[in-house]
Amino acid sequence: MTPARQAYVLLRLAIGMSMFLHGATRIGAGADRFALTVTHEFQATFLPAGLVHGYALALPFVECLIGLLLLLGWLTRGALVLGGLTMISLIFGTALRSEWNTIGLQLIYAAVFYLLLSRLEDNAFALDCVRGPRD
Repeated sequence: MTPARQAYVLLRLAIGMSMFLHGATRIGAGADRFALTVTHEFQATFLPAGLVHGYALALPFVECLIGLLLLLGWLTRGALVLGGLTMISLIFGTALRSEWNTIGLQLIYAAVFYLLLSRLEDNAFALDCVRGPRD
């Protein structure tokens, strides 16, 4: 395996583990409790509480799914696109709350999703590689 492929696998596994555990720990602690906390944090924004609550209920499961797919290297392209879209939605909400330091961290995640998506040909040690490339 080339160094580029090794680096890709390591980065894919790192972001996959982070996303998976982001979601899993929130689910384990109680997804509804997490959603209630987020809904309370967004009270001062123009977003309807019901919309925020629904988003916050779904978010841990989306994070878990993205992470699991990246850890397995299965449907990698779709997982990376979903991860990037998730980061865009999180940046939107974080900006509404003027949490600029948190946006910096979210932009790092977005950059990692970009890098992995733009170098998808380096993907290795993945279920996608077993079934062959799909565009």
